[in-house]
Amino acid sequence: MIRISRKDFLKMGVAMPLALQSMNQRAEAKGRTNTPPKRIIFINSCLGFYEPYFFPKKRGELATSDYLKGMKTMGKMTVFQNLFHPGMETSNHDSEKSFLTGTPRPESSSFVNGISLDQVLARNMGGDTRFPFLNFSIYDRGWGCSWNDRGAAIPPMHDESKIFDLLFKDEELQATKQRLYNEQNILKNLQRDLTQLRKHGSDRGKLESYQKVIAELETQLEHEQFWLNAKKPKAANILSHDAEFPFSAKIHNLFELAKLAFQTDSTRVITLSMDWIYGAIKVPGAIGGWHSLSHHAGNPDKISRLSLIEIDTLKHFNRFLSEMDQIKEGKGTLLDHTTVVMGSNFGDSSNHTCNNLPMIVAGGGYRHQAHVVLEKATPLCNLYLELLHKHNVNAGSFGSSVEDMGLLNG
Repeated sequence: MIRISRKDFLKMGVAMPLALQSMNQRAEAKGRTNTPPKRIIFINSCLGFYEPYFFPKKRGELATSDYLKGMKTMGKMTVFQNLFHPGMETSNHDSEKSFLTGTPRPESSSFVNGISLDQVLARNMGGDTRFPFLNFSIYDRGWGCSWNDRGAAIPPMHDESKIFDLLFKDEELQATKQRLYNEQNILKNLQRDLTQLRKHGSDRGKLESYQKVIAELETQLEHEQFWLNAKKPKAANILSHDAEFPFSAKIHNLFELAKLAFQTDSTRVITLSMDWIYGAIKVPGAIGGWHSLSHHAGNPDKISRLSLIEIDTLKHFNRFLSEMDQIKEGKGTLLDHTTVVMGSNFGDSSNHTCNNLPMIVAGGGYRHQAHVVLEKATPLCNLYLELLHKHNVNAGSFGSSVEDMGLLNG
């Protein structure tokens, strides 16, 4: 779990889990049903996909998509076309910050992000698991898909071995108890600081922010204490160490870790940011800079190499869905009980446009429609609002949403 100094904590940029169910509520929920729980994962391919190869050439038929025709779970997928986030016209790569929030104008110097969709869901469905949420990324840049309710980035994890140990390696009990004791002392100091701030008449906004962070830390420590003596599940470490194709191996490993985390019910909410990196990467058949190739300007050679990177990425996505669908759970499969959302903040990264976003929803037990083309440009947050409703979150709106359009059946 999170390890911080008091000084770092006071920066308020380090995220804490949102308010979760109480211990009693968790116990009651576990006693009510043995029905497999709902889970959800959001995957952002930050440079998008080459549009002519991604969307089906024939409306309603996934088999006519160059990229998706080989998907093994085609009957459990829906591709949505004509979704966008309003207010991204000049946002360029900054639009990535708003992928799960819908907050407009992220390029603005005065930009303050909103809460991301995964965090709203973690607040409502994360309390029954050791990890209320997990967020992964390809490399260590300090932010990814997840943003807390103060608009601060929640730093994702990127080291596959450390993630595996976090999920499946039991901590030394005495060391964990000492860490929790130290963090309790941090909490007491912060509470004293808050008392002093009140005495000195600090402004209301600062006091409210301080109170909120303290409440989150209290909840986290309670949650960790609850799980202190619970053994972690065991799983075989089958992470890839392919030295020839390390980028491809990393994508494979992050999907594998997500699958194992869901399978062992270690968490029910995950984000995966497939953030672009500088420099050349190597996938089977191609070498090149992912970012520079995405700015292809119609150059056939660049498009050819870019497509091989995107094909490789989708190969791992295909395997992830297929393997989830082979894991039996209740009357269905792990995939049937997991909503998988794959998309991008870019519709066309070559031109930095953020309309007609490539969006896939797979699994979740919905009656999938293969390919849905909306009649007019529609806020992606309409779909996000529906996902909240499908996961029993009674929200009237989210981000730029206008309405729940009933795009997902079942």
